[in-house]
Amino acid sequence: MYSERLDWDTLRVFRVVAELRSMSGAAARLGESPPTISRKIDDLEANLGAQLLIRSTRGVELTDAGRVVLRY
Repeated sequence: MYSERLDWDTLRVFRVVAELRSMSGAAARLGESPPTISRKIDDLEANLGAQLLIRSTRGVELTDAGRVVLRY
């Protein structure tokens, strides 16, 4: 469900994950745990009602929706 108020910290986390293509890399850069980073991404995806990342053991890839969000 979309909320008109987005959490800027969560968007910052998304940007770092997208830039590094890694949850664990983003966690290390941001000084947070990988589960915390994953939860923030899950919350953002739920808030926007769209999958932003495809997760795998090799990292993450942006979906089309993820590329749109990253542009803005």
